[in-house]
Order: sequence, then structure tokens, then C-alpha cells
Amino acid sequence: MANATEQSKDLINTFANLQRIKTAADREAEIDYQLLIVKAQLEAMGIPTEPLEIHRSTANKE
Repeated sequence: MANATEQSKDLINTFANLQRIKTAADREAEIDYQLLIVKAQLEAMGIPTEPLEIHRSTANKE
């Protein structure tokens, strides 16, 4: 489990990334970039991302 310093760092990074998305000239491209970075980080830690991904065909059925 992350300690308070690690949690603070993660929250600051999340805040900064959301600000980048909010102010991006091309929001879709920025979102895709942010997803690419997080996916690489998760997979480097051995966490598969496929089960976490939302696929449009699945999302529309709900």
C-alpha cells in the first residue's frame, strides 16, 4: 500500500494530467496520450489493461 507521500504524488500527477486534458487544443489526442502512458505504466508493473478497457460495443449495451 502506498504511503502518504506516494499518494500525494499520485494525486498531483492526476491533477496535472486532468489540467492538460482540460486545456488541450486536441482533447481526444491528449486523452489518447494519457491512456497510452498509464497503460504502459500498468503493463510495466505486470497489470493487464485489457480487462479494464471499455469497448464501445459493450458500453452501448448497458
